[in-house]
Amino acid sequence: MSAASVVVVGAGLAGARTATALRDAGYSGAITVVGAEAELPYERPPLSKGYLAGTAAFEDAVVHPAAWYAEHDVDLRTSTTVTGIDRAGRTVELAGGAPLRYDALVLATGADPRRLSLPGAERALTLRTRADADAIRATFGAGRRLAIVGGGWIGLEVAAAARAAGTEVTILEYAELPLLAVLGREMAGVFADLHRSNGVDLRTGVTVEALTPAGVQLAGGEVVAADAIVVGVGVRPRTELAEAAGLAVDDGVLVDAALRSSDPAVFAVGDIANHDHPVLGRRVRVEHWATALNQPKSVAATIVGDEQPYENLPYFFSDQFDLGLEYVGFAPRGAYDRVVTRGDVAKREFVAFWLAPDDRVLAAMNVNVWDVVDAVKPLIAGGRPVDVARLGDPSVPLGELA
Repeated sequence: MSAASVVVVGAGLAGARTATALRDAGYSGAITVVGAEAELPYERPPLSKGYLAGTAAFEDAVVHPAAWYAEHDVDLRTSTTVTGIDRAGRTVELAGGAPLRYDALVLATGADPRRLSLPGAERALTLRTRADADAIRATFGAGRRLAIVGGGWIGLEVAAAARAAGTEVTILEYAELPLLAVLGREMAGVFADLHRSNGVDLRTGVTVEALTPAGVQLAGGEVVAADAIVVGVGVRPRTELAEAAGLAVDDGVLVDAALRSSDPAVFAVGDIANHDHPVLGRRVRVEHWATALNQPKSVAATIVGDEQPYENLPYFFSDQFDLGLEYVGFAPRGAYDRVVTRGDVAKREFVAFWLAPDDRVLAAMNVNVWDVVDAVKPLIAGGRPVDVARLGDPSVPLGELA
């Protein structure tokens, strides 16, 4: 397509990387990146990891220094709210400012933390921005009590950071195990054991009824004492602008293999993109750093006339206590038949593989074992059954199984 001007709505990692990818692809037209936060565009994973723990500076998470935007002729507008999109007129409406004209529009609006619909929900802290991380970190310390509602990735990473600071931590999870919906029973137990062995009071199968000045009230009346409460029960994609503009939306903005929406002049990247994945053969919406980092390259290629479907497999990582992991692929509950491991699960040094009923590898997770992701990807992308006995044998190189 030919575009004299590109507007990017959302000034996080996906938005900043869209501008980067456009310039790297040789695009010489106007680029405007608009975001509501006052900060320069930054990466969010450190907010629940190094930055939250106080071991990494915020500047390490910033995508580009301020000078980069001027040097690359990118009009970065922070502290600016987009109020609407006029697709017919190809303009973006701004609060208190003149509309922006676009030939191509990229939506990178991200997601918001889900809130509890319970009495006292306003007492809870959530984690999405730098200010959120600062507020949560201020609750850490020896003798302080933190309750975390939700045993997903954010809840577990916050718990690890809080425990490192000497905080007493209780995790309250509705399911039988943390991460049960993501990893299944076999691997979820690894993380339950990890947190309990590090002094976290992990309570599963519990129902939260209210948040009170004294702490978290559970069904049955028990109150879990807490000086502060963090809620980490997932996020929702920020699709309000897309819906109001009449774009096709269903659990995110529906986009094709090249990340193009139902309007060929409008693209979506990052958390909001419900992507028709050409390798996985299904729609996926991935709320992780790698998606925001890599999808913009495909969008930029299409804008400059070299359409490139986005084929990267979903990927994420996590760090909790002395456990580091990488996960690649897509294996939702109901899609896989069993989990096969190689290595020592008890020592938390292993690789786990989620297999379809026909023994195709759907996803893999390496725990405290490194430099295996590149060898695992062909097993998933190839779409062929594997020899399960050899897959679980650490003496067999993964490269021989593809």
